[in-house]
Amino acid sequence: MREQEEVAAIPLVEERVSIAKRQVESQRLQVSISVNEREERVPIELAHDEVEVERVARNIPVSELPSVRHEGNTTIIPVVEEVVVLEKRLVLVEEIHVRRVTSTTTEEVPVTIRSEQASIDRESPDGRAPAGEEVQ
Repeated sequence: MREQEEVAAIPLVEERVSIAKRQVESQRLQVSISVNEREERVPIELAHDEVEVERVARNIPVSELPSVRHEGNTTIIPVVEEVVVLEKRLVLVEEIHVRRVTSTTTEEVPVTIRSEQASIDRESPDGRAPAGEEVQ
């Protein structure tokens, strides 16, 4: 018979690494926005037209009705009448000269202007609050 062999069991140990990530709060922000309003006067140029009417006497006989005409910025409107004579003819009695005059004025108009300001407060997880900063 064989001699009994002695067998020894040697346990083998192995280390394993397990890596995990977790989120950690490092800082908090609080943003506040405020709106400021101010009124400013803004100059605005406004234009308006005025009409000057001038009557010009003519008393010139004409054979037909003259048409409305323009000379520069003046519109000339003929006015005729029939007069009784041995014959009937057109007489240019007068012309109406209408001239357009444009003028401009500057007025100040109130306008409301708004601007925003943001205030940011930072806070670390341990409760300490660094100095706030302001953003416009």
